[in-house]
Amino acid sequence: MTDIKTTTAKKTTKENAEHGFVASESLRDALQLVLIQLLDLQLVGKQIHWNVVGPNFRDLHQNLDEVVGIARKGSDEIAERMRALHATPDGLASTITKYTKLEQPVTGEILTKDAVDMVVKAVQSTVGVIRDVHDPVDEEDPTTADILHQYIADLEQQAWFISAETRRP
Repeated sequence: MTDIKTTTAKKTTKENAEHGFVASESLRDALQLVLIQLLDLQLVGKQIHWNVVGPNFRDLHQNLDEVVGIARKGSDEIAERMRALHATPDGLASTITKYTKLEQPVTGEILTKDAVDMVVKAVQSTVGVIRDVHDPVDEEDPTTADILHQYIADLEQQAWFISAETRRP
């Protein structure tokens, strides 16, 4: 039998994590910005969901939950991807408030037509941020870019679904 030498795995200096790919500062910052937009999209979506009134209320109310679900899943996946790349996600309310690109909805009841416009704008803004960071992310980490692709597709589909509520041929 051959002697196999065992070695102790050397820990990275980044948070004493296992060996592996370590995100650069620019990759970390790009993912943090996406995380913030997805977290705020959840909040904006729920604010509108709770306060929407008017024609076609039920369909829009339910569709808003779909947007919130995609944003919630996306924020968790991005945050966990950051951890896998030895980056620390920051989802604190103060961070979201400081760096969000989303317009905040009004408080009080929101007519369905106005709610459609607000949520489509919020979804498109979120997708815009993801698209803005996509190419630099893809250059450094194609695996993470693949995750971004799915959320672009899912959110753009929701923007189409919701915007169809008020469109005329």
